[in-house]
Amino acid sequence: MEMKIVTNEKQLQDAFKVRRLVFVDEQQVPEEEEIDQYENDCTHFVLYDDLNPVGAGRFRNVDGLGKVERICVLASHRNSGAGKIIMEKIEQFAKENKYTDLKLNAQTQAIPFYRKLGYEVISEEFMDAGIPHRTMKKKI
Repeated sequence: MEMKIVTNEKQLQDAFKVRRLVFVDEQQVPEEEEIDQYENDCTHFVLYDDLNPVGAGRFRNVDGLGKVERICVLASHRNSGAGKIIMEKIEQFAKENKYTDLKLNAQTQAIPFYRKLGYEVISEEFMDAGIPHRTMKKKI
């Protein structure tokens, strides 16, 4: 698998395709909530298996903190290490850009995955797009 920082429109559309399949089709998140007003403010990432996009995520600055968002992997590639590859690339990007703290809003079912990567829960549960989440943070 090959992780790429999005540098062209095709790669961006590949990232959006994965996000739509996971969040809109699979998890029933309304598309207008999934593709949002922050897209142009983010650095996007896409994971390929051969030439097929299988994972995605994005990173943005929120009040001086690095915020990891929209991490997703197609069902066919879950439990293959794909999510870890995405997170490692985003964390590497954050370090290269002088971030020391990262935060993310994790779906509660994904908290064990993020804990293994060193993230700690820092909030109570809240709903986002009809899905329970908790905020997590990590020093890098």
